[in-house]
Amino acid sequence: MEYGAIDLHSRSSLIRIVDGEGAVVLERTIATTRESLTRVFGGRAPLRVLLESGTDSGWVAATLEGLGHDVIVADPNYALMYGARGRAVKTDRRDVAALVEACRRGIYRRAHRVSPAQRSVRRMLRVREQLVRIRTQLINLLRAQLRQEGYRLRSGASETASRRCRALALPGAFADELAPVLAVLDALGPLLLARDRDAQHRAAADPIVRRVMTAPGVGPIVGLTYRAVLDDVQRFADAKQCTAYVGLVPREASSGTRHRQGAITKAGPSALRVALIQAAWVIWRQRQGRAALHAWVERLAARRGRRIAIVALARRLARILYAMWRDETAYAAVPATA
Repeated sequence: MEYGAIDLHSRSSLIRIVDGEGAVVLERTIATTRESLTRVFGGRAPLRVLLESGTDSGWVAATLEGLGHDVIVADPNYALMYGARGRAVKTDRRDVAALVEACRRGIYRRAHRVSPAQRSVRRMLRVREQLVRIRTQLINLLRAQLRQEGYRLRSGASETASRRCRALALPGAFADELAPVLAVLDALGPLLLARDRDAQHRAAADPIVRRVMTAPGVGPIVGLTYRAVLDDVQRFADAKQCTAYVGLVPREASSGTRHRQGAITKAGPSALRVALIQAAWVIWRQRQGRAALHAWVERLAARRGRRIAIVALARRLARILYAMWRDETAYAAVPATA
């Protein structure tokens, strides 16, 4: 059997294929396109190909699998995969040589490959996030420009910012200067509304998202984000490993009798971490149906402060959602007096 490895880059990639004894069969630099990959790997006998997890690894792996090959998408943080590679002399040829040897010897750690369905959800959420960010930046710009001329934009929902601005008695020249900002805000409204409706439909169609949405503070966006980022709950051994992946566990520098913890690691996907913290703020502000979760976070806030308590609540919420998904159970609120 032959073994291959690809040192992937956005424009061109280096391919190396060896036989079972490690002798080089092929080494070539090609354009990172489906057509180039098909020309090299199409028609070859099935082989195992290893590549590092990255931006392009998903579609490259799918292309090679479509050609009948066994593809390993490996975790680039697994140092043993690179053997004795020295940092002082790092080249693409050395990298691909180390990767193909790791492929031949089986010295790698598989990276999780997100399912096509959840990749689609991630794309939708990222587009929505970017649209929300643009709208926020434009509203901030609008407020700043109005203040410079002695005007104030009344408080209100983001969706009505352009309407509230037009309600001001602005001089004609000043209004004309702000017109492009208002035009973009008007265009963003229907786009964001469509994304929100899409999110609601996707959440309603996914039983896992519907289940986690029974927890307090979790709506369609948080539920879809949790589902799309984790993808497969079985890849985590327990809730602690899940929260570490999200970056909600504290940093630690302990040795001997010294035990020191710091701020959270912020490792892993930031979108889910931000969504969980936003959900924690929703729980904090909730006034109806308050339960033991509220009592717990308020006791913690009294001892450690509100900001630390909110992050701790986000961590606890992540563990609760993990257990709900794993055990296929809905959220059951415990009364605050229990």
